[in-house]
Formats: sequence, structure tokens, C-alpha cells
Amino acid sequence: MESSRAILLRKTRLTETSLILSWLSEREGRVKTVAKGALRPGSPWRGKLDIFFLCDMARGISKRSDLHPLRDVALLNAFPGLRTEYSRLQCAAYFVGLTEHSTEPGHAVPEIFDLLLRALHHLDKHNPNRRTVDFFEKELARTLGIHDGKPTSAPAGPLLLGGHSRLSKARTELMAAIAPTESGQ
Repeated sequence: MESSRAILLRKTRLTETSLILSWLSEREGRVKTVAKGALRPGSPWRGKLDIFFLCDMARGISKRSDLHPLRDVALLNAFPGLRTEYSRLQCAAYFVGLTEHSTEPGHAVPEIFDLLLRALHHLDKHNPNRRTVDFFEKELARTLGIHDGKPTSAPAGPLLLGGHSRLSKARTELMAAIAPTESGQ
């Protein structure tokens, strides 16, 4: 059984009562687990499995697929402040999308885990602004070795997006949503 801190990135219904969960794990990188019975009334998973949650996650190891059985979850931080403003959720979702786009399953990059975790802590307390987005993009690009991270350098967003239309659209919508708050409107 493998255990580590992990951030829940995405959840998808597998069956009437089970979920597929995509995690960014501190020690294992991106992993997928199956939470059998998670949607049943009275499930022990209730209240512990939502996107952006930081958990101690323990999983079994599947020999037949990349879907591993979820064994245990202890909620460490639900980041309740993320759910107080739509722009915070929108920004967190964009950061998760960039993280998924920039990482490989089963390949741990602790710096990316730490960056996403710091971003969620920040968004838990503060509304996003252009600086928040620029910082995350530059740090992610620097960690990936595709940007020098210097303040005078070109924006890192286009390097990270690389023509990914869904993420480009999400970034455009996020920047439009946070622009009025920056001008004091």
C-alpha cells in the first residue's frame, strides 16, 4: 500500500456508486484511484473527496491498470475559502488544468506539488489577480525548464499552453473575470 499527501484534481463517476479520482501526490506524481461505494448513502468517503482537497491518501497497487484502489483518506485541508468566490474556483481550476497538462502520470515533481499547494493556500485567503496568475505560470514554467522565471522575461502562459485550446480559453475567461476586480470596479 502506498501513502502520501495528495491534492484531489478531478473526480469522475465510474459506476452508480463509485468514482475515479485523479490526484497530484507529493511522492507519486499524478495517480488515479477508484473509490468504490463513494456515492452510497453513509459511505465512509462522504465529505472527504472533493476537488482541491488536500488529503493523506493511501492506495493499493493495481497490477492490471492505472486505476488503483483507494484504501484510506484523511482530510488535511478543504480550503473552504476557495468556495466563497467564483474567481477563486476559476483560478484554482485553471492552475489544476495547467498542472495536469504539464505533468506525467506516476512521475513525481515535488516542486510542482508544492507550487500548487501554495497557490491553493493563497486562493483560500485572497481573490486572484493578474500577478497571482503570472507568478504561478512563471514558476511552473521555470520548474519545467522552459522559462527563466525572471520578472523581465516574456509571459510564461503561452509557453505552457502551447496551443491547448481548452486551457487557452480558460485563461482568457479567468483574466477577463479578474480584470474588473483589479481596476476597483
